[in-house]
Amino acid sequence: MECEAQANGAAIVAIGGIENHVHLLLCIAPTMPISHLVKQIKGVSSRFANAELGFNGSFRWQGSYAAFSVSRWDVELVKNYILNQKEHHAHGTTRPQLELACD
Repeated sequence: MECEAQANGAAIVAIGGIENHVHLLLCIAPTMPISHLVKQIKGVSSRFANAELGFNGSFRWQGSYAAFSVSRWDVELVKNYILNQKEHHAHGTTRPQLELACD
């Protein structure tokens, strides 16, 4: 995933998630279409999961996603939140505004 992000001019700041969703904090150029970057990252990670992790074609991302911009003053706060996803979900300390579901 990191190589794909870099190939598209983005840098991964943080990755975190639980069984049913993942959060990424990326630094991207303002000219980068988010939809293109998400498509590339989902594609590469799906191929990896199916070929290398033994999902044999059964792994699929949902069709939608959510994207938010973060001010430079909030990067560390959001990074720490993402890196502690499992704990937030286990202890009920999630932040609803950062856990929006896209069905």
